[in-house]
Amino acid sequence: MADLAPLLADLRAEGDALDGVVAALEETAWLDPTPAEGWTIAHQIAHLAWTDRQALLAATDPEKFAREAGKPGAALAAAVDEAADTGAADAPGRLLARWRESRTALAEQLAALPDGARLPWFGPPMSVGSMATARLMETWAHGFDVTEALHRLPSVSGRLRHVAHLGVRTRNFAFQQHGLPPPAEEFRVELIGPDGDTWSWGPEDAAQRVTGPALDFCLRVTRRRNRADLTLEATGPDADRWLDVAQAFAGLPGAERPPAHRPSPDGGA
Repeated sequence: MADLAPLLADLRAEGDALDGVVAALEETAWLDPTPAEGWTIAHQIAHLAWTDRQALLAATDPEKFAREAGKPGAALAAAVDEAADTGAADAPGRLLARWRESRTALAEQLAALPDGARLPWFGPPMSVGSMATARLMETWAHGFDVTEALHRLPSVSGRLRHVAHLGVRTRNFAFQQHGLPPPAEEFRVELIGPDGDTWSWGPEDAAQRVTGPALDFCLRVTRRRNRADLTLEATGPDADRWLDVAQAFAGLPGAERPPAHRPSPDGGA
């Protein structure tokens, strides 16, 4: 899978960017609250370590993963919170080592899988590339919560294109998660990347479209910012509704975050 190598390199880089933030923290800072209610910085890293291990299980023993993941939405949400609580109780050094081990093992396993492999997940099954993209998305999203807690600039780089791509690809899934029928027509999505270049998806002549900064779109599809705080424009009723329900991750959408300040568009990785 020649096209997978750059994606896995970006996945590693996003993990390293967050690693560089938390590795330098005093132990007491791991207990700082983040925007996710009830979750500290330690919870965020524990969640990433747990989901990396779940993805590794899906890649190495899909039948066992399917048995363990076959819980209804509320029960699964409770299991996710329990895993985060358990992981966050560990010493920061051990937790960080466990996350490093799990993300390294996952990247190596994904690189070794054959072309056409499909992995079960908590939502629809994924290709290897989609799984790598989803892990990058989650790493970035939970990393955003960490930098918010520390009052630091978020990770902003060309790697956001993967997050935006997943946000576009999960449009129909997001509608379904909210009990809504997916729109029949394609949308045009045009985003301005961190370097000023335009990222686009969908037909140029589409009647319905979404435009704006790529960072804002990524914050919306990961539900890290209230729509009212973002400079995103929707043309057409379905595109407008999409920005209300957009969700690039599996599982329940969770509570909407309250309006807050708009993020700076020029943060560094």
